Amino acid sequence: MADRTVTHSPAPTVERPDQLRNVVLVGASGAGKTTLAESLALAAGALTRAGTVPDGTTVSDHEEIEHQQQRSVQLSLLPLSWRDTKINLLDAPGYVDFAGELRAGLRAAEAALFVISATEPVGPAVLALWRECAAVSMPRAVVLTHLNAARIRLDETLDELRRTLADGRADTLLPLHHHTLTDGHLTGSVDLLTGARTGDNGDTGDLTEERARLAEAIAGEDDELLEAYLAGEELDTAALTAALRRELRQDTLHPVLATAPPTDPGGPAPGVTELLDLIADAFPSPLDRADELPPCDPDAPLAAQIVHTGEDPYVGRLSLTRIFAGTLRPDTAVHLPGHDDERVTALSCPFGRQQRPVAHAVAGDLVCLAKLTAARTGDTLTTGPDTLPPWPVPEALLPVAVEAHSKADEDRLSQSLARLAAQDPALHVEQNPDTHQLVLWCTGEAHQAVTLDRLRTRYGVHVDTVPFRVALRETFGSRAEGHGRHVKQSGGHGQYAICDLTVEPLPGGGFEFVDHVVGGSVPRNFIPSVEKGVRAQLAHGVLAGYPVTDIRVTLTDGKAHSVDSSDAAFQTAAALALKEAAGHAKVQLLEPVDEVRVLLPDEYQGAVLSDLSARRGHVLGTEPGGPGLSLVRAEVPEIELTLYPVELRSLSHGTGSFSRSYLRHAPMPGTVAARYEHAS
Repeated sequence: MADRTVTHSPAPTVERPDQLRNVVLVGASGAGKTTLAESLALAAGALTRAGTVPDGTTVSDHEEIEHQQQRSVQLSLLPLSWRDTKINLLDAPGYVDFAGELRAGLRAAEAALFVISATEPVGPAVLALWRECAAVSMPRAVVLTHLNAARIRLDETLDELRRTLADGRADTLLPLHHHTLTDGHLTGSVDLLTGARTGDNGDTGDLTEERARLAEAIAGEDDELLEAYLAGEELDTAALTAALRRELRQDTLHPVLATAPPTDPGGPAPGVTELLDLIADAFPSPLDRADELPPCDPDAPLAAQIVHTGEDPYVGRLSLTRIFAGTLRPDTAVHLPGHDDERVTALSCPFGRQQRPVAHAVAGDLVCLAKLTAARTGDTLTTGPDTLPPWPVPEALLPVAVEAHSKADEDRLSQSLARLAAQDPALHVEQNPDTHQLVLWCTGEAHQAVTLDRLRTRYGVHVDTVPFRVALRETFGSRAEGHGRHVKQSGGHGQYAICDLTVEPLPGGGFEFVDHVVGGSVPRNFIPSVEKGVRAQLAHGVLAGYPVTDIRVTLTDGKAHSVDSSDAAFQTAAALALKEAAGHAKVQLLEPVDEVRVLLPDEYQGAVLSDLSARRGHVLGTEPGGPGLSLVRAEVPEIELTLYPVELRSLSHGTGSFSRSYLRHAPMPGTVAARYEHAS
C-alpha cells in the first residue's frame, strides 16, 4: 500500500489489559473482511484514505500473491486506537485452505466478528465455524456487508441469519440499530436503545416492538433494568453497556450491525463508527477470557505464544506473539521448549508492512518480535517451565512432489523449506524414504500455490512439480524355486558361489529367511552372505523396481569353492537365484491402503459414499459425528486419495473433512497394476 494512505502515527499502547480488545474478523472468502478492516482503520484515524482489494492497496493484504489472487492468505494485525481503547483487529483469511491462519486468529482473540455478505446465504463452512465458536462460548457479533446490492431487504436477511445461525431463536441474534436503505445506500440509522438518529432515516415507522425485543434481550436477568425500560424511564447508558457486555460475554446475545460502501470511494463507510463503539464498549477484554490458558496478569511470569510468523526483506523473521500473562520488554531472555533460550531484542507493533517500535507489551496484547532464530509458529515463549497447548491445525493431506530446477536451487531448497515450515504449521515437508521424492503436504490447491510462490519470491528458489508416487511393493503370488550361479575365472582368485532358493508367499509377514542347508554344501560363514544378497535384491525389486515384501525365502542347497568363494560371490548368487524364482512365479504389486475417516453434514453422505466406492474403497460403516454430522469410515487405496482433499471439498461444498492413517499393503487389481509394472 502506498505510504501516503498511512498516518505514520505512533503505535497505540496501553498499560492495562482492560484497555485492550482483541477481535478476529471471520467469514467466507469475498464477504468483505479486508475491506471492512480498511474502513475501520480509516474511521479510527490510522489511515488517511481507504485502499481497495481490486487495486491491491489495502493495508492488511500486503503480499504480492494476495494482490494477484485478490484474497487474504495469511493472518494480519491492524492495531487501532478508539476512545482510549486499543483494538487489535485480526483479519483472518476466509478461504478454507488457510484455516490454520484462522485458527491462530481465534487463539489470539477474545471475540469473533462474523462478516457476512447480505447478498449470499450463510454457507456451510461459516455455519460450522459459528457452531464451533458456540461450543466454547466465544463471544460473537455479526456485521452485514454488501448492502449496496440491488433488492436487499434487511428484514429478510435478518430472518435468514436467525434461521441458520441462531436455529430460529430470534432473541439471540438482534440488530442494535434500525437501518435505512435508499437506492442501495445506507443513508441513516436509529439506535434502538437510545433513540439517537444519524443520517437521513425518512419514515421509520413505529420502532417500539424492535426496541422492546432488544431491551429485553440485553436486560437478561436484570429485572430492574427491564422494568425501567418498559416504564419509559431514561436508561443509564453505562448500565445498558454493562448489560450488553454481560450478555455478549455469556454467549446469550449476538449483536447484528451493518455497513455499506462509502459514497465517496476511499472515504468513511457508514456503520463503522457504530461498530468501533460496540467493540470498545461491549466486547470482552483479555481479563474476561475463560479457558485453559493462563490468567491475564501483567505481573505474572511471562507466558506467550507465536500465532504467526512472517518475513521482512530488511528485518528478517518476524514473530507475531500473543502475550497471555506477564509483561514483555526488550532485552528479555525467553525460554523456547526444546531450544536454547533466546533474547528478545526489540518489540514492534505491525501495521501492514510497517513495524512501529513499542517499549513493552502487557498481558493480553499482541506484539512482533524480530529475529527469533529457532522459534516457530505455535511455539511458547516463557520465563518459566510451562508451555501453552497448541491450537488445532488442519491436517495437510494434499501432496505435491517437487524437484529443484537447477543446482543453485537445490543448494538453497532445504533451508528455504525449513523456514517456510517454521512459519506455516499447516505445511508438512517430507523426504519420502520409499519413493525418494521431496513432497510438500498442503491443505489444498490454493495453499499449494502460495507455498510455491513464496519459495520463488521470498527465497529465489525455483522448483518443478513432478508426478506424486505412492510407495508400492512387490510380492510373490505363488511358490517358486530359483538357482543362482556366479562362477568367474580370470586368473588368480576367481569368484564361485552357487545357491538354490525356495520363495513362497507370506501375507502380512514382511520378510523371513530360513536356512535348510544340510551337509555343509554352503559353509556356515556364507549363510549370512546369502541373506544379505537376498535382502539387497528385495530392496531393488524383481519385477517393476518396487521393494519386495511378505515372502519367506529358504536356502535349500548350494556349492562353494575352498579358494574362490567369498561374501560378495554368495551375495551375487543369492540375488540371481531370487530373480530366477521371480521368473517362475506370479509376482503381484501391492499398494498401500489407508483407513479414512470422513466427517461431513448428513445431507452429503450419499454423494461421499458413492465417491468412495468409485475409488475402490471399502466402507466399514457410518455413525453419528455430532449434531447433523455423519462419520464415515472406509478403507481406500492411497493412490485414489492423492486429490481427495480437493474433491471432497467439492462434494461437500467445503464442509467435509477427513483424516487418514496407513493400514497395510494389499494386492493391486491387475487392470490398475498394468499402469505401474514398467516403473523403475
